[in-house]
Amino acid sequence: MIKEQIKNVLSGFSLFYDLNDYEIDKIVDISISREGKKGSHVFLQDEPIRNVYFIYEGKVKIYKTDMNGKEQIVSVLKKGDMFPHVGFFRKGGYPAFSEVLEDAMLVVVPIVQFEEVLIENPELCIKVFRVLGEKIVDLQERLESQILNNTYQKIIKLLIRLGKEHGQVLKDGRILLKGEFTNRDLANMIGTTRETVSRTLTKLKKEQCIEIDSDHDITFDPDLLDEEIFS
Repeated sequence: MIKEQIKNVLSGFSLFYDLNDYEIDKIVDISISREGKKGSHVFLQDEPIRNVYFIYEGKVKIYKTDMNGKEQIVSVLKKGDMFPHVGFFRKGGYPAFSEVLEDAMLVVVPIVQFEEVLIENPELCIKVFRVLGEKIVDLQERLESQILNNTYQKIIKLLIRLGKEHGQVLKDGRILLKGEFTNRDLANMIGTTRETVSRTLTKLKKEQCIEIDSDHDITFDPDLLDEEIFS
């Protein structure tokens, strides 16, 4: 990917919407493109933090592992997302693994140089803080869900969140969540078992809160599903 293509890609990210050519060119000058093949890792947990990545194509899974090797999925990122958010103004190692789920095209920005650009452009720095603030709110909501909700409620909230982030809004207002997430994936996102997820989805389907087709696509009314949390 040549510099002009990188510029077009970065200009499409909300973080850089308001930058003029001079400002965006400063970031383009320090950026490179990188292809990621499905199953490969962008970085490993505890590796020194060196870059921030912007996804132009494909999907990337961020996950951690415990002492027993059990996987905990932190997030699944797609086109238009950046990662890791903790990279800014933080020293040390990456707090998680990043695995390419679908062949990806990434724009790579070295953190040290990017921080220098941020210092020179206060408005861009403020926008970065806003993005980080949104991420903090999202993580707070997830933590509250882990603490306050039972497993049944956690799974429902997970479906609603994934529907907002990865689903397709249908004409009738329902959300179609393609079957790209296995029951094991869903379980690893909230720290439960695949069997528990399977039982819960079967219960929700039986109660007509969701529909599941032969391709494992899930369709639901987010408002109706939200009401199920408090039933």
